[in-house]
Amino acid sequence: MIVGVPREQKREEYRVGLVPAGVRALVRAGHRVVVESGAGLGAGYPDEEFDRAGAELLPQASQVWERSELLVKVKEPQESEYEFLRPGLVLFCYLHLAPLPQLTRVLIERGVYAIALETIQTDDGLLPCLMPMSEIAGRMSVQVGARYLMRDAGGPGILLGGVPGVPPCEVLILGGGTAGANAAKLAVGMGAHVRVMDLNLGRLVYLDDIFGGRIATVMSDEHNLERYVPEADLLIGAVLVPGGRAPVLVRKELVGAMRPGSVIVDIAVDQGGCIETIRATTHDDPVYIVEGVTHYGVANMPGAVPRTSTQALANATLPYVLKLANLGIERALGEVPALQRGLNVYCRPGAAAGSVSCGPVARALNLPHEPFEVRHG
Repeated sequence: MIVGVPREQKREEYRVGLVPAGVRALVRAGHRVVVESGAGLGAGYPDEEFDRAGAELLPQASQVWERSELLVKVKEPQESEYEFLRPGLVLFCYLHLAPLPQLTRVLIERGVYAIALETIQTDDGLLPCLMPMSEIAGRMSVQVGARYLMRDAGGPGILLGGVPGVPPCEVLILGGGTAGANAAKLAVGMGAHVRVMDLNLGRLVYLDDIFGGRIATVMSDEHNLERYVPEADLLIGAVLVPGGRAPVLVRKELVGAMRPGSVIVDIAVDQGGCIETIRATTHDDPVYIVEGVTHYGVANMPGAVPRTSTQALANATLPYVLKLANLGIERALGEVPALQRGLNVYCRPGAAAGSVSCGPVARALNLPHEPFEVRHG
């Protein structure tokens, strides 16, 4: 199979879909890998490393897309890349389609097999390709929040952890999953007072156990949101519905009840966000103010640490890339349930258009849900 790796086109995105070690593994398995020149520079991988690993370097993105049977990216195709989508192409990247009706429609119309890294799910419920980025985004959310609480960044001039005689900041984390737990880990380490809210009592019990009582755990409901959101100096949204739109938990009126200069970091913004006042921003223009509260809505937070995040992502995705390359799309979907769960859009050969196979995406966009069925024989 021919595996392609283009340079990312999303604004301020420096990660790359494959690292040279992954290229070497694919080439040793008998596959061809084509890489757009400069694709790895932002993550610290020069063309020479890809060349030594056995990749064929191509000067233009169009050449990579045209030759590839399996296209490995990090972020969803941008509008400038829509023209490259074609029937039968296997697209393997983060998609987050629930808030992206236009891209979903294009994928359906072009007959693409679109596998979303964020919905690849193992039998035990883990999201192996999302977890490393959630870990990074969770930890970054606290670093970012601490930064924007400082006076020179427009904040009220508060040190996250306080000092003896001066109380620490109040950090409220909505969601106790991978991102929320990692946010709590860093916030506790910096000395903040941390509350984590979640609907899952079992998850709260688990977090209370692993943190040894160093965080407060609170059931997520309207009453507790109204009580604790106004007290937060730093509010972190870390709610996840795999494949679906994030539920809006904090309305604008509640944001208005927060203290002036408080900071909101919504990790869930790439799935629409769990704060009503959040909107997607970019690394070069990351914040804005609503109701006197600083909002940070960068949708690709791990892109700010591309070396770390690329390595972590490659560790998680390479086994699935190898399965797709070695088995082909239909057989891989049939033999690897986690990949089948990751399939968001597909199109059978000869069909006029594709179908949405991911239930949460179909529900979020009010589209027909047509689960992928494995063909035998």
